[in-house]
This record gives sequence, structure tokens and C-alpha cells, in this order.
Amino acid sequence: MTLSSDGSSVVVPRNFRLLEELERGEKGIGDGTVSYGMDDGDDIYMRSWTGTIIGPLNTVHEGRIYQLKLFCDKDYPEKPPSVRFHSRINMTCVNHETGLVESKKFGLLANWRREYTMEDILTQLKKEMAASHNRKLVQPPEGTYF
Repeated sequence: MTLSSDGSSVVVPRNFRLLEELERGEKGIGDGTVSYGMDDGDDIYMRSWTGTIIGPLNTVHEGRIYQLKLFCDKDYPEKPPSVRFHSRINMTCVNHETGLVESKKFGLLANWRREYTMEDILTQLKKEMAASHNRKLVQPPEGTYF
């Protein structure tokens, strides 16, 4: 949602919103430890995305590269995308059998707002990796996948 010149709110259509996110994801985000882009450039509905998080410093995740899949259904951004780790990871908000980020255990998804983006999700997951309850959990071997 954005504000028009007269101060009223305007809802940005789904595809315009996703195009904005694609452009931002392709430019790179912050320090480069979080990135995302579309899986299939020919998908006119822009549903399937891949994200990458490089594990935060001073944690068991440091230096590891985690791949994730994000799926934006037709209701995005009104409803959050489904988020699933492709790389195996041990975190309190991730289902240990499927890699699905469980919305009830991950505040950003549980309290989703239209303004949130895929970048916000990935950035928050990286912060979650560094949280005291996740930073020292024993991890599966690198290079293993769900």
C-alpha cells in the first residue's frame, strides 16, 4: 500500500508489487548475505521464488549457505508466501522433516501484514538463526537437503 498525492491509500496490484520485489532482489540486499529471485522468468504469475541466506557470524550457521523456496499464491501479499528451507537446517521455527517454516512459530508469518516482503522474511530468518535459542543448535551436515 502507498499513499497517493492527496494522502489517501492506494493498493498496489499483486504483479506490480512482485515486480518491485524482483527488481530489489536482483540488485542485492544490504551486505549481500540475503538474496532472492524468481525460479522461472517465464512464470507470468510470479509464484515460485528462491532465496539464499548466508549464515550469520558467531553462530553454528556461520559461513553456511542456505537455500529456500518461497511460493507466492494468488493471495500474496494479502497473505504470506509459503517458505520452505531446501537446505537442511535445525531451527525452532522449521519443521525438521519438511523444511517448512511454521508460521505459528515464526512471528513475521504469524503476524503477517501486507507491507511485509520476501526480503523481510529472509532478513528475519537470518536474525532468527542468531537468536539465543537457535545460534548453537547442532546442525545437519552441510550440503544435505530436505
